[in-house]
Formats: sequence, C-alpha cells, structure tokens
Amino acid sequence: MDYLSIFLGIILVLNIALAFAIIFLERKDASSTWAWLMVLLFIPIAGFLLYLIFGRRISGQRIFTWDTKSKLGVKFKVQEQLRDLEEDNFHYKNEDLAEYKDLYYLHLRNDDAIFTQDNSVKIFTDGQEKFEQLIEDLNNAEDHIHLLYYILRHDRLGKRVGDILMRKAKQGLEVRVLYDDMGSRKISKKFLRRLRRTGVEIESFFPASIPKINLKINYRNHRKLAIIDGKIGYIGGFNIGDEYLGQNQKFGYWRDTHLRISGGAVMNMQTRFILDWNQASRNDIIYDDRYYTFEPSGDVGIQIVSSGPDSDWEQIKNGYIKMIMSAKEYVYIQTPYFIPDDSLQDTLRIAALSGIDVKIMIPNKPDHPFVYWATLSYIGDLLKAGAEVYVYQNGFLHAKTIIVDGKIASVGTANIDVRSFRLNFEVNAFLYDQGLSERLLAAFQDDIALSTQMTDKLYRKRSLGVRFKESISRLLSPIL
Repeated sequence: MDYLSIFLGIILVLNIALAFAIIFLERKDASSTWAWLMVLLFIPIAGFLLYLIFGRRISGQRIFTWDTKSKLGVKFKVQEQLRDLEEDNFHYKNEDLAEYKDLYYLHLRNDDAIFTQDNSVKIFTDGQEKFEQLIEDLNNAEDHIHLLYYILRHDRLGKRVGDILMRKAKQGLEVRVLYDDMGSRKISKKFLRRLRRTGVEIESFFPASIPKINLKINYRNHRKLAIIDGKIGYIGGFNIGDEYLGQNQKFGYWRDTHLRISGGAVMNMQTRFILDWNQASRNDIIYDDRYYTFEPSGDVGIQIVSSGPDSDWEQIKNGYIKMIMSAKEYVYIQTPYFIPDDSLQDTLRIAALSGIDVKIMIPNKPDHPFVYWATLSYIGDLLKAGAEVYVYQNGFLHAKTIIVDGKIASVGTANIDVRSFRLNFEVNAFLYDQGLSERLLAAFQDDIALSTQMTDKLYRKRSLGVRFKESISRLLSPIL
C-alpha cells in the first residue's frame, strides 16, 4: 500500500474542502478569497495550517456581553437620537454641523455610537507631552483607573506607569489593565506578577488556550484607551513603551496623534473598556453609575466608534468612506499603513478625480516590510488620479488621522488597511468641531514641512526590484 499517495490524497481532499468552505461558506470578499486559494494551492499542507490560525472568521460570534439594564439604557438613548435625526428634531449646539447628520446616523444605527456635544479635547502629537499629562492624571486619580493598550512594555516608561498603578492600588483605588496578548507578547511575567501582588487587576485579550498555540492570534485588540475616574479619557495611537517617546534608534522621533477628552464621550469610552474587560476577565465589572461620573466641559461633538471582526459591518471604514464622500474642499489623511480595500480606494480616487484636494501622508520607513511595500503599491493608483502623497521624514509617522474640510475629523487606532478594518478590534473618535479640526489641520501642515512629496514622476522611477516587492505584497495584502 502506497501510504504516501494516500496521505497526499487526504491533503488534496482537505484542500478542496477548505477551498469550498472559503468560497461558499465563509463569504469572504473576492480579493481575500483569491489570496487564500493561492496559499492553499502553492503550499497545501502549511497553507491549511495557516488558514486554521489566520483565516477563520469570527463574525457573528457573541464576544462582548452586556447586562440587560445597561444595554436597554444605551439602546433607549440610541433610538431617541435616531428618531430625532429622522424627524429633524435633533438639537445641534453648532448648526453648521447639521450637514453631517447622515454620518451621525450611520454610527448610531450600526454601532450604537451615542453622539455627545459637551466635550473638551486636548490634542497630543508628541509622546513626551502625552505621557506627562497622562501620568499627572494617573497621580490625581481618586476612584479608579482603566487602561487598555495593544502594546504594554516593561521598559522605563512601562515601569514608571506601573509604579503609579501599584501605588494607587495600595491606596484602595480600583486599577485595571487590559493588554493584547499578541501585541504585548514580550512583556515580563515578573512585571505582571508585581502588579498583581499590589492589587492591580491585569488581564490579556485573547490569550492562548494552550501555551505557544493561539488560534485567535490573528484577531488583535488594537485599541488604546485610558479612563480615569470616569471623567477623563485618552484615545489615539500611542502605546506604552519607550519607542513612543522617540527613544528607539530604528524609528527615531515618533509622530503620533492622541486625544485627551473630558465630557460625555468619556462615558462611551468607559463602556467600550468595560465590554472588552468583561470579555477577557472572570471578574466582570458591573455597570455601576460611579464609573460614569463625567462632567460636561465643552461643546465639541464626538462619537466613539468601535469595529472588530465580530461584526459583519466595518463600522470605522464605513465612517471613513462617508466622511470622504461628504468632502467639498479637501481630505487629508495620515496613516502608517495604506492598504485600502476596493471600496475605500475607489472613494478616494473619485474624490481626487472630482477636484477634491486629497493629501495622504505616510512614513518613510517600515515597521512591517510587507505592509510598507503594499502601501507603495496602492498610493501609485491615487497619484494617477491627482492625489498628493507626502512621505514623512522626521522619524516614524504612526498617526491615524482624517480631516475633512476643516469641520470634521477622526482620530483613533484604526489604520487605513485591511487588517484594521476586518481583523483588529479598533476604536476611533469621530470629531465634529471646526476649531478642533483646524488644529489637526495645522499639525498636518506642520508635518508637510517635514516631508518630501512623492510625485507621479518619481513614483514611476522605482526600480524593478521595488516593483516586484510591491506586486507580491499587494497580492498578499488581503491576508497580511
């Protein structure tokens, strides 16, 4: 009996069955389907294992759970705002922003993103300034501290933050830290034990069920949230680590965008943290009123919008598309990775061809080579349509920012790439305020002075080797 032939036959049958599942059952988009079929075709055994780890969908699974009272409360507020928008009874603090009611409606209907108009916001583009302010707020905490970061390191910054958390826990505050198991895979177990011994509750998101084997490794909690006493919230691109202070020689200065928010939006950030925490921990947080002691402090309109692979709707991507479609003058984008799907690429292309000033800024160096080469491939299409592309030269650009017409903007954790839209758990603040948008615009313009422009002429001078890398990376980009 030829056992090798039998084994190969079994592998062939499994590959065919898996291909059938990808095409007819998983209902992936066409680009992702073809990418996985190529992997199965060219590396049949390893490809099967890769698919089990990286290719399975989790949409439709109930990952985040609510207690009945809180869910009904949120749903009631959402339905109330939807009804007011539909009947043109919604109260706008700034009537000039009434033109974006379709965007409010989109996020309300598809993500239960309550629209608050009583916020004040401070913008950080420098890690030193952001963490000095965060550390000050942590030191002043009186009731609880909730931190959620994709990357948590035990370097100098991590230890500095950790020391404060341990001291606050000893003082009797509730201190909770949630980190992503993949993003923080190098974190010291000794550091974690020290935190726990002093009363800090700490959990990881989607940890491996079996040591070194994690079938959910491809689904990462990329969110960055900090909530202090239910009154102050942080959201944006900075993780906790020395490189975010510009202390990594490979990347140099780290240019990011982060927000410090006070007002009603903090309530929605708190809910997002509690949902994520209760997924990861056996010690659920009860939705107690004391976690929601926010105080109105301004007039900035904000929706906190989440997205993730548990949903069939790509909420943040849809918000990006809606913003771009509303543009009358310009769309400015900063992103470390630019790998849009066809819908977003077409939207940007049409905007540029329609005379909208489309500017995209990307970093001059990769932290993930394949993603970087894929980025170069996609920007070529937009250059042909008339978009302007700038390459940031003053270190590493990690900001995830979109500004439209100096009236609305988005800052958060979602990159312009397929991974952020379909595979990662992300959270963004959609901002409705002219003054705030103009401040973000000013930061963008300052960054242009530190960038070089990638013209269509320069782009066409790329070497054959670079073009080959781009082609391969673009082919695999749906599953990167």
